[in-house]
Amino acid sequence: MTTRDRWDGDSGTKNAAEPIEQRVTAERDGGIVVFHIGMRINALWKIQLWLPILLFGPRMVRELRADPDSGLLGSRTVVGPGIRHIGFVQYWESFDALKEYAHDGDRSHVDGWRSYLKRRENGAVGIWHETYRVAAGEYETVYDNVPPHGLAASEGTEIVPATGRRESAAGRIGNASDADESSGEDGTD
Repeated sequence: MTTRDRWDGDSGTKNAAEPIEQRVTAERDGGIVVFHIGMRINALWKIQLWLPILLFGPRMVRELRADPDSGLLGSRTVVGPGIRHIGFVQYWESFDALKEYAHDGDRSHVDGWRSYLKRRENGAVGIWHETYRVAAGEYETVYDNVPPHGLAASEGTEIVPATGRRESAAGRIGNASDADESSGEDGTD
């Protein structure tokens, strides 16, 4: 089953447009890299300076999604706080895959970075990123009545019912002693 299909529990399929009408969690074999990247428009009226930077983001995501060997597992666009902040939350199979993409002169990122460097002196736009290596079993997720989202919508992720040990955050993250104390139904997980 692919992560971009609708999961219904019976047929094993997923559809990103339809809510999964039960409480589920995302599970993966192995670790992941979570990459947050974004820009802040500091001078809205200087559109000619920040628009080229803004347009590089979607171009890079399309390039990565078109290459199944890129290492990108999933990406979603985020806006806010306010309209000045635009970015992506991405899931990668490894830091090495992310680094390889960032330094590959034949890919869009290098040109995007150079374009930003030409514009950064004027202060019209700023960029940022954060990278997190997450070991297998060192994260937990829960989704209830929403379409596959975040890690659940990423390639290679299995969506499973949040039952049994998976009912609580502690159980999903693998802390069995804490899992026994919470059923997850009281909203505290």
